[in-house]
Amino acid sequence: MLTGELLEAEAEMSLAQLCRACKLSEAEIVNLVEEGIIDPMGHKPEVWRFQSISLRRVRITCNLQQELGVNTPGAALALDLLEELEELRTRLRRLESQTIAITGNRLD
Repeated sequence: MLTGELLEAEAEMSLAQLCRACKLSEAEIVNLVEEGIIDPMGHKPEVWRFQSISLRRVRITCNLQQELGVNTPGAALALDLLEELEELRTRLRRLESQTIAITGNRLD
């Protein structure tokens, strides 16, 4: 049976909620914060709030570590590069749409 969670882009969660969603300990989440993988709102763990993007970043980090043996700093770098790639692809699609609108032809 499949289970899943649907989180709105602006949804926030506590440290405990993020731990449950990712099946990680508080110490593991704190380590990810220290490595810059996720960035909580708040000045101490007791009041930290995480945006839904944190859940995605933690899950990708876990996959990189478990499936590829990537260490935490390496996962942080990979996440940054993946996000940059996603941003560039979005910009390219936007430019292609504008080019099609102006010229009527696709870029190929």
